[in-house]
Amino acid sequence: MKNVLLPVFYLPPISWFSVFTNTENEVTLEQFENFPKQTYRNRANIYGANGKLSLIIPINHNGKREIKDIEVSYREDWRKLHWKSIKTAYQGSPYFEFYEDKLIRLFELKEKHLLDFNLKGLEILQQVLKTEKAYSLNKEYIRNPDEVNFREKFSAKLPSEFDMEEYYQTFSDKLGFLSDLSILDLICNKGPESLTYIKNIKQSY
Repeated sequence: MKNVLLPVFYLPPISWFSVFTNTENEVTLEQFENFPKQTYRNRANIYGANGKLSLIIPINHNGKREIKDIEVSYREDWRKLHWKSIKTAYQGSPYFEFYEDKLIRLFELKEKHLLDFNLKGLEILQQVLKTEKAYSLNKEYIRNPDEVNFREKFSAKLPSEFDMEEYYQTFSDKLGFLSDLSILDLICNKGPESLTYIKNIKQSY
């Protein structure tokens, strides 16, 4: 077994799930890091009609820095907006209707903290994928952990380091294949084959 340390993301990218679900990995999730801006911790990329679309969870700027203390802002109804964007993007995909009732539950939650919201999202996504991967939360922040450290591995700005085969996406005929979007993209387009696809991703670590 390999011990890995993963950040906690909002509707994580496919590459994150390839590490998370790997049966050879024992997963610890990071809850004490300082919250880095412009990362997947509070954003997810989906495939909209005009290409890549980032869904961003607004946060309260209350001076707290540790990821476990970051609070979600509900001044705007972003949950309604995110769900509308997801529905618009994927209602024409092969499997959206099949999973819609499960996925919408995430946007009915009103968690105070971003970490709790993301963990509830992970629970729902595991139900959709029919996985029951166990994980633990770390007990303190360690700059150079013993585990394989993935805290900076998934960039929302740079191309993915993970090698993925192309699959049919709702708008790929018009705009081409977009690699390593949110797991939602894979689920809606590949359905029950999603887990097999994830297992075949070439790991870059």
